[in-house]
Amino acid sequence: MEFVLIKQGQYQKLQIAEKVFPVVKQFKTGVRGSYITVDGTTLGSDYARPLRIKCTEADIVDVEQDAYDRQLAALSVNQDIVATGETGFTPEQDEKRMDEIEERFEILNEMTGALKSGDIRAMIVTGPPGVGKSYGVQQTLEEQSIFEDVASKRRKFEVVKGAMTALGLYAKLYEYSDSGSVLVFDDCDSVLMDDLALNILKAALDSGKKRKIFWNADSAKLRAEGIPNSFEFKGSACFITNIKFENVKSKRMQDHLEALMSRCHYLDLTLDTMRDKHLRIKQIARTGKLFQGYNFDKEGEQEVLDFMYENRNQLREMSLRMVLKIADLKKISKKWKSLAESTCMRRV
Repeated sequence: MEFVLIKQGQYQKLQIAEKVFPVVKQFKTGVRGSYITVDGTTLGSDYARPLRIKCTEADIVDVEQDAYDRQLAALSVNQDIVATGETGFTPEQDEKRMDEIEERFEILNEMTGALKSGDIRAMIVTGPPGVGKSYGVQQTLEEQSIFEDVASKRRKFEVVKGAMTALGLYAKLYEYSDSGSVLVFDDCDSVLMDDLALNILKAALDSGKKRKIFWNADSAKLRAEGIPNSFEFKGSACFITNIKFENVKSKRMQDHLEALMSRCHYLDLTLDTMRDKHLRIKQIARTGKLFQGYNFDKEGEQEVLDFMYENRNQLREMSLRMVLKIADLKKISKKWKSLAESTCMRRV
């Protein structure tokens, strides 16, 4: 493997200076300028993938692997320092940031309640995977469905995951078209990347008094299920995604997504750095809910959190899911740290 020192370069808005990277593809000059493709692991887990670093050929110096190894060994404090140049934070600053994160998720819960009551028509929630987006939305909808449960009625919400065609979307919207119904599209990004599906969603979430949706094509599926070729949609919709809409590069898709955003409340949970993700985990831990069912004492819980922090740049991801994976290992083995190193960390 080849290694290079990039004296000065840029990846998106991130300035790169005096960093060593493994080379994925050699330096090239294209229509958008010159760049080299490298493995971004040296910038931390948020960048552990092939990155195109914009730079000039003069900014690239061939180096030996030991220069890369020394750089990895010198990573200190946390990924925020590596990726953004930020200095360390005081405990008071961390507490303040955890309060801000908690408030953000309280807003998510409140907005989800407004979806169920019909006070708002649609919401887009974006944030990194494994921080509790889906859990918060579903828990709020379940709490507000208690009367339906008591009456043994079907809940007026559904969480849709995975792929969905435009026709499937039309049918699902019809199924939940009544007032007070909520459809949650959880990482169901196929409906956000399909022209026809997006046009259906734009009709369903239009700002007019009546939201009429049409399917102007013959369909055996609709006939078989007794679904009309048009109906009025009175329900609400929530889209939970890891995609930041403003980062989508396709001009055609940008226009569609901007039209959808104009019809929705857009909530970015702003957990973009390793520090934020780690503080989100600590914020949940301080509520006492994170390790429910594990029977750890406070020292055992802190041991898991400390292990994650100490190995933050090697973990495959910093997320609530990763906490539970490591907690599972601690529950089953005294050698849980070795197991975690083998199953939860990237090999550098």
